[in-house]
Amino acid sequence: MNALRAFFRLLNKYFMVPAFKLGFGPIMGNPISGYIMVLKTIGNKSGLMRYAPVNYAIHEGKIYCLSGMGKIAHWYKNLSANPKVEVILPSGIISGEAVTVTDADERLSLMRQILKNSGFASFMSGINAFSISDADLLKKGEEMIVIRISPDGIVAGSADPGGKLWLWVTIITIVFVFAVVF
Repeated sequence: MNALRAFFRLLNKYFMVPAFKLGFGPIMGNPISGYIMVLKTIGNKSGLMRYAPVNYAIHEGKIYCLSGMGKIAHWYKNLSANPKVEVILPSGIISGEAVTVTDADERLSLMRQILKNSGFASFMSGINAFSISDADLLKKGEEMIVIRISPDGIVAGSADPGGKLWLWVTIITIVFVFAVVF
């Protein structure tokens, strides 16, 4: 499991977070690779901005994510210390407050949905969220924590003023013009 964690840590740090910051979130999610958002938390020890790509589900106007590593995940520790969070969704950025889901029915239902939305990741961890029984899911997901984020505002995204999406649009336009002209 440590090799899998190391793989995802590198993938997240050097690919997923930069891609979302540059506005490529809308083209990142699909049923195979999973639907991903990026949490922006404040480090509980450092006080610095930290980024964590996670799988998610939207239900009744709230955003849910899953700490598959339970309470040891760095971003979960950050949320526990400071529940104010920004979420970079593929469609935009919102701010909100995160709480741990304690209701058993809500936890089970949203854990299953998030795992379904995670694409190959849940299969790599040995869970088929589409066919596993509730009892087996609760047993395998015993350490998993479901977090509910209640949105309270909109934050400027990569395509908004001050964002960096313009850079990629400009580069692609220049490359296209040169390809057509030369």
